[in-house]
Amino acid sequence: MPVFRGIQKRAWNAGLKTNVNENLEKIVGENFTFMKLFDRISLKNKKWLLFGMLALAVILLALSLYIAQGSGQKYQVTTYSMGSYVQQTLYGPEREETAQKAANQVALLEDLISWRVENSDIQRLNAQAGKDFISLDPATQKILETSLSVCEASDGAFDITIAPLSQLWRFDDSPHLPKDALIQNLLPRIDYHNLSLLEDGTASLKESATALDLGAVGKGAACNAVLDVYRESKISRAVVAVGGSVGVYGKKLFGEPWEIALRDPNGAGSIGIFQIKSGFLSTSGSYEKTFTDETTGKTYHHILDPQTGYPAGSGLVSVSVWSQDGALSDALSTACFVLGTERSLPLLEQFDAQALFITEDNQIYLTRGLEKNFRLNSPSYRLAGIL
Repeated sequence: MPVFRGIQKRAWNAGLKTNVNENLEKIVGENFTFMKLFDRISLKNKKWLLFGMLALAVILLALSLYIAQGSGQKYQVTTYSMGSYVQQTLYGPEREETAQKAANQVALLEDLISWRVENSDIQRLNAQAGKDFISLDPATQKILETSLSVCEASDGAFDITIAPLSQLWRFDDSPHLPKDALIQNLLPRIDYHNLSLLEDGTASLKESATALDLGAVGKGAACNAVLDVYRESKISRAVVAVGGSVGVYGKKLFGEPWEIALRDPNGAGSIGIFQIKSGFLSTSGSYEKTFTDETTGKTYHHILDPQTGYPAGSGLVSVSVWSQDGALSDALSTACFVLGTERSLPLLEQFDAQALFITEDNQIYLTRGLEKNFRLNSPSYRLAGIL
């Protein structure tokens, strides 16, 4: 009755002077025009129409929630720590505050694990080599545990006691070719077995000539620290890059994967795109730090083989490793570069990691887990096989 009376009132208000019932029929007919048209549609088409309307409603709802949460608004910032640029892109509420907290956390981590920083855990540990155990920050302890696991699994292809050799080559300031006698003299000092870690959070170096350098794991560890900050914030998604390590957080709209460019080892730009939905991707390449000796005319890169004391000669120019842990992906990328393609496979399987290898003759090899997650876009390289 209320609906009927409402329609009846519309008829009077329209100034209709003819029979009210006739005008009422006209108005009712206008209101049900859509229903008449709907009745003429076949049952099959009705189902498709209803499905389309429902899908549109879902999309509009998702977009409204997406915008309401501020997920479509991004904040980008670049800072400097760990000897590298720290690049962050964040979406969602409290983007700027979260980015600042993350940058601060990376700086704090550097103060803990850099052998160059006075009174850092690593500087104190190196200074006490051959002496007493010292207490470590839990963050340092965790990174050393991860590093040692890769040292052991790679049979020393990755070795964090490489500091005497890396400091001899001086790739970070004035790189030069050391005399072979000096290199041979230092080789016995490179032995991860000299590091003792205890469950009470203390550690020591057994031999006085031993020293740690976490440069091959620090960037990935920094990505871990950043994502820890993200998880405690209100942001919806983000990506961080520290040197050659990248970490992603949260899901993109409609579950699309994050796209990460792979640098061209032989020039500027990228040669392809990784597509990942979670985790970390770290790349170690011979192109990062190099110098050419004036006497020999030979070019040397910074990724040293702990067994020989010289730059690794595995036939590779770049290795990218995906893992669910940033420090692990960083350590594994160095270990795999030293080991070479075939010898890396058992190591990757042990840590449930995936990798992409680029050889000196521009051939690309992927482990099976990355087969559908990498798109090559450079004609200068060739996908040579799945491992």
